[in-house]
Amino acid sequence: MQDSLMIGGVTLTSRLFIGTGKYSRNTLIPEVITRSGSQVITVALRRVDPESSDNIVSHIPSHMTLLPNTSGARTAEEAVRIARLARSAGLGNWVKIEVINDQKYLLPDNTETIRATEILAAEGFVVLPYMSPDLSAALRLKAAGAAAVMPLGAPIGSNRGLQTKELIRILISETELPVIVDAGIGRPSEAAEAMEMGAAAVLLNTAIATASDPLLMAEAFRDAVAAGRKAYLAGLGPVEETAAASSPLTGFLA
Repeated sequence: MQDSLMIGGVTLTSRLFIGTGKYSRNTLIPEVITRSGSQVITVALRRVDPESSDNIVSHIPSHMTLLPNTSGARTAEEAVRIARLARSAGLGNWVKIEVINDQKYLLPDNTETIRATEILAAEGFVVLPYMSPDLSAALRLKAAGAAAVMPLGAPIGSNRGLQTKELIRILISETELPVIVDAGIGRPSEAAEAMEMGAAAVLLNTAIATASDPLLMAEAFRDAVAAGRKAYLAGLGPVEETAAASSPLTGFLA
Protein backbone atom coordinates (compact mmCIF):
# COMPACT_ATOMS: atom_id res chain seq x y z
CA MET A 1 0.00 0.00 0.00
CA GLN A 2 1.45 3.33 -1.09
CA ASP A 3 0.81 5.84 1.69
CA SER A 4 3.07 8.79 2.22
CA LEU A 5 2.96 12.23 3.77
CA MET A 6 4.23 15.24 1.83
CA ILE A 7 5.42 18.27 3.82
CA GLY A 8 7.54 21.08 2.46
CA GLY A 9 8.38 19.13 -0.66
CA VAL A 10 9.64 16.14 1.35
CA THR A 11 7.92 12.76 1.02
CA LEU A 12 7.73 10.87 4.30
CA THR A 13 6.80 7.23 4.69
CA SER A 14 7.03 7.31 8.49
CA ARG A 15 4.41 9.29 10.40
CA LEU A 16 6.30 9.18 13.68
CA PHE A 17 8.34 12.29 14.42
CA ILE A 18 10.68 12.09 17.41
CA GLY A 19 12.69 14.38 19.68
CA THR A 20 16.21 14.39 21.06
CA GLY A 21 15.78 15.39 24.71
CA LYS A 22 15.96 13.50 28.02
CA TYR A 23 17.99 10.53 26.84
CA SER A 24 20.43 9.16 29.38
CA ARG A 25 23.11 9.51 26.72
CA ASN A 26 23.09 11.01 23.24
CA THR A 27 24.64 7.88 21.80
CA LEU A 28 21.22 6.23 22.12
CA ILE A 29 19.73 8.55 19.50
CA PRO A 30 20.96 6.77 16.32
CA GLU A 31 19.54 3.44 17.49
CA VAL A 32 16.26 5.06 18.55
CA ILE A 33 16.00 6.51 15.05
CA THR A 34 16.59 3.10 13.51
CA ARG A 35 14.12 1.28 15.78
CA SER A 36 11.42 3.95 15.43
CA GLY A 37 11.71 4.20 11.66
CA SER A 38 11.29 7.95 12.02
CA GLN A 39 12.47 10.31 9.29
CA VAL A 40 11.95 13.63 11.11
CA ILE A 41 13.65 14.65 14.35
CA THR A 42 13.35 17.86 16.31
CA VAL A 43 16.17 19.49 18.23
CA ALA A 44 16.28 22.71 20.23
CA LEU A 45 18.77 25.13 18.75
CA ARG A 46 19.99 26.04 22.23
CA ARG A 47 21.21 22.43 22.57
CA VAL A 48 23.29 22.64 19.40
CA ASP A 49 26.92 23.34 20.20
CA PRO A 50 29.26 22.91 17.22
CA GLU A 51 32.24 23.40 19.54
CA SER A 52 31.32 20.45 21.74
CA SER A 53 32.73 16.97 21.21
CA ASP A 54 29.22 15.70 22.03
CA ASN A 55 27.28 18.04 19.75
CA ILE A 56 23.73 16.71 19.57
CA VAL A 57 23.56 17.06 15.78
CA SER A 58 26.53 14.73 15.35
CA HIS A 59 24.33 11.89 16.63
CA ILE A 60 21.66 12.43 13.96
CA PRO A 61 22.16 10.51 10.68
CA SER A 62 22.31 12.64 7.54
CA HIS A 63 19.23 11.03 6.00
CA MET A 64 17.00 12.53 8.71
CA THR A 65 14.98 15.69 8.12
CA LEU A 66 15.98 18.10 10.87
CA LEU A 67 13.21 20.06 12.54
CA PRO A 68 14.94 22.69 14.68
CA ASN A 69 12.59 24.13 17.29
CA THR A 70 12.53 27.53 18.90
CA SER A 71 12.34 26.26 22.46
CA GLY A 72 13.03 29.11 24.86
CA ALA A 73 11.36 31.79 22.74
CA ARG A 74 8.85 33.99 24.58
CA THR A 75 7.91 36.27 21.68
CA ALA A 76 7.52 36.05 17.92
CA GLU A 77 10.68 38.09 17.47
CA GLU A 78 12.71 35.65 19.57
CA ALA A 79 11.32 32.68 17.62
CA VAL A 80 12.18 34.34 14.31
CA ARG A 81 15.71 35.08 15.49
CA ILE A 82 16.23 31.46 16.59
CA ALA A 83 14.90 30.13 13.28
CA ARG A 84 17.22 32.36 11.30
CA LEU A 85 20.18 31.27 13.45
CA ALA A 86 19.28 27.62 12.85
CA ARG A 87 19.21 28.11 9.11
CA SER A 88 22.50 30.02 9.21
CA ALA A 89 23.99 27.14 11.19
CA GLY A 90 23.16 24.74 8.36
CA LEU A 91 20.17 23.06 9.99
CA GLY A 92 17.91 23.54 6.99
CA ASN A 93 14.75 25.52 6.46
CA TRP A 94 12.28 23.50 8.48
CA VAL A 95 11.32 25.01 11.81
CA LYS A 96 8.99 24.06 14.62
CA ILE A 97 7.83 27.26 16.23
CA GLU A 98 7.53 27.13 19.99
CA VAL A 99 6.59 30.36 21.74
CA ILE A 100 5.87 29.78 25.40
CA ASN A 101 5.33 32.22 28.25
CA ASP A 102 3.62 29.94 30.74
CA GLN A 103 6.27 28.20 32.80
CA LYS A 104 3.97 25.86 34.73
CA TYR A 105 2.13 24.07 31.92
CA LEU A 106 4.36 25.22 29.04
CA LEU A 107 1.32 26.05 26.92
CA PRO A 108 2.03 27.75 23.57
CA ASP A 109 1.13 31.38 22.91
CA ASN A 110 -0.99 31.09 19.77
CA THR A 111 -0.98 34.83 19.02
CA GLU A 112 2.82 35.11 19.01
CA THR A 113 3.06 31.82 17.13
CA ILE A 114 0.88 33.18 14.33
CA ARG A 115 3.03 36.31 14.09
CA ALA A 116 6.21 34.24 13.85
CA THR A 117 4.65 31.98 11.24
CA GLU A 118 3.73 34.94 9.02
CA ILE A 119 7.32 36.20 9.07
CA LEU A 120 9.11 32.89 8.63
CA ALA A 121 6.80 31.47 5.95
CA ALA A 122 7.35 34.65 3.94
CA GLU A 123 11.10 34.01 4.22
CA GLY A 124 10.76 30.53 2.75
CA PHE A 125 10.84 28.45 5.91
CA VAL A 126 8.76 25.28 6.16
CA VAL A 127 6.90 26.25 9.31
CA LEU A 128 5.37 23.71 11.67
CA PRO A 129 3.86 25.61 14.59
CA TYR A 130 3.26 24.03 18.01
CA MET A 131 -0.11 25.31 19.18
CA SER A 132 -3.00 25.02 21.58
CA PRO A 133 -5.76 23.27 19.62
CA ASP A 134 -8.00 26.17 18.66
CA LEU A 135 -9.71 26.19 15.26
CA SER A 136 -9.54 29.95 14.72
CA ALA A 137 -5.83 29.95 15.46
CA ALA A 138 -5.26 26.96 13.18
CA LEU A 139 -7.01 28.69 10.30
CA ARG A 140 -4.95 31.82 10.86
CA LEU A 141 -1.79 29.70 10.87
CA LYS A 142 -2.86 28.17 7.58
CA ALA A 143 -3.43 31.63 6.10
CA ALA A 144 -0.02 32.67 7.43
CA GLY A 145 1.66 29.90 5.46
CA ALA A 146 2.08 27.06 7.94
CA ALA A 147 2.94 23.72 6.34
CA ALA A 148 1.13 21.86 9.13
CA VAL A 149 -0.22 22.52 12.60
CA MET A 150 0.98 20.76 15.72
CA PRO A 151 -1.66 20.82 18.45
CA LEU A 152 -0.78 19.52 21.89
CA GLY A 153 -2.46 16.41 23.25
CA ALA A 154 -1.50 17.37 26.82
CA PRO A 155 1.22 19.50 28.41
CA ILE A 156 4.75 18.79 27.21
CA GLY A 157 6.43 15.89 28.95
CA SER A 158 3.35 14.95 30.95
CA ASN A 159 2.62 11.58 29.29
CA ARG A 160 -1.08 12.31 29.98
CA GLY A 161 -2.32 11.32 26.55
CA LEU A 162 -4.96 12.90 24.33
CA GLN A 163 -6.56 15.29 26.80
CA THR A 164 -7.55 17.61 23.94
CA LYS A 165 -8.90 14.88 21.71
CA GLU A 166 -12.18 16.51 20.72
CA LEU A 167 -10.48 19.80 19.80
CA ILE A 168 -7.88 17.96 17.73
CA ARG A 169 -10.70 16.12 15.98
CA ILE A 170 -12.13 19.49 14.92
CA LEU A 171 -8.77 20.64 13.54
CA ILE A 172 -8.44 17.44 11.53
CA SER A 173 -11.91 17.97 10.11
CA GLU A 174 -11.70 21.68 9.34
CA THR A 175 -8.16 22.91 8.66
CA GLU A 176 -7.20 21.04 5.45
CA LEU A 177 -3.62 21.01 6.72
CA PRO A 178 -1.64 18.06 8.04
CA VAL A 179 -2.35 17.84 11.77
CA ILE A 180 0.61 16.48 13.73
CA VAL A 181 -0.28 15.74 17.34
CA ASP A 182 2.58 16.99 19.48
CA ALA A 183 3.18 16.68 23.23
CA GLY A 184 1.50 14.63 25.89
CA ILE A 185 1.34 11.24 24.20
CA GLY A 186 2.68 8.72 26.71
CA ARG A 187 1.52 5.35 25.43
CA PRO A 188 1.66 3.67 22.04
CA SER A 189 -2.11 3.13 22.27
CA GLU A 190 -2.57 6.91 22.45
CA ALA A 191 -0.44 7.39 19.34
CA ALA A 192 -2.54 4.78 17.59
CA GLU A 193 -5.72 6.58 18.66
CA ALA A 194 -4.47 9.88 17.26
CA MET A 195 -3.75 8.19 13.96
CA GLU A 196 -7.13 6.44 13.94
CA MET A 197 -8.70 9.90 14.28
CA GLY A 198 -6.99 11.00 11.08
CA ALA A 199 -3.93 12.80 12.38
CA ALA A 200 -1.24 13.04 9.73
CA ALA A 201 1.52 12.17 12.20
CA VAL A 202 2.51 12.35 15.86
CA LEU A 203 5.60 13.85 17.48
CA LEU A 204 6.83 12.58 20.81
CA ASN A 205 9.96 12.46 22.89
CA THR A 206 9.44 11.89 26.60
CA ALA A 207 7.50 8.65 26.22
CA ILE A 208 10.44 7.02 24.44
CA ALA A 209 13.33 8.76 26.23
CA THR A 210 12.06 8.01 29.75
CA ALA A 211 10.98 4.42 29.10
CA SER A 212 12.88 1.69 30.92
CA ASP A 213 13.90 0.40 27.49
CA PRO A 214 13.85 3.34 25.05
CA LEU A 215 14.80 1.18 22.09
CA LEU A 216 11.95 -1.28 22.59
CA MET A 217 9.55 1.62 23.20
CA ALA A 218 10.67 3.22 19.94
CA GLU A 219 9.65 0.03 18.16
CA ALA A 220 6.33 -0.02 20.01
CA PHE A 221 5.51 3.51 18.85
CA ARG A 222 6.58 2.72 15.30
CA ASP A 223 4.16 -0.20 15.20
CA ALA A 224 1.36 1.73 16.93
CA VAL A 225 1.52 4.66 14.54
CA ALA A 226 1.49 2.31 11.56
CA ALA A 227 -1.46 0.35 13.00
CA GLY A 228 -3.44 3.50 13.74
CA ARG A 229 -2.85 4.81 10.25
CA LYS A 230 -3.97 1.53 8.69
CA ALA A 231 -7.12 1.56 10.82
CA TYR A 232 -7.91 5.10 9.68
CA LEU A 233 -7.44 4.17 6.04
CA ALA A 234 -9.51 1.00 6.50
CA GLY A 235 -12.38 2.99 8.01
CA LEU A 236 -13.51 2.21 11.54
CA GLY A 237 -16.91 0.62 11.98
CA PRO A 238 -19.81 2.61 13.44
CA VAL A 239 -20.26 2.94 17.20
CA GLU A 240 -23.71 1.85 18.40
CA GLU A 241 -25.56 2.57 21.64
CA THR A 242 -27.11 -0.90 21.78
CA ALA A 243 -26.09 -4.40 20.77
CA ALA A 244 -25.90 -5.28 17.10
CA ALA A 245 -25.86 -9.02 16.50
CA SER A 246 -23.07 -10.36 14.33
CA SER A 247 -25.31 -13.19 13.08
CA PRO A 248 -28.93 -12.95 11.84
CA LEU A 249 -31.51 -13.21 14.65
CA THR A 250 -33.40 -15.94 12.77
CA GLY A 251 -33.24 -19.71 12.48
CA PHE A 252 -33.19 -20.48 16.24
CA LEU A 253 -33.64 -24.12 17.30
CA ALA A 254 -37.28 -24.92 18.13
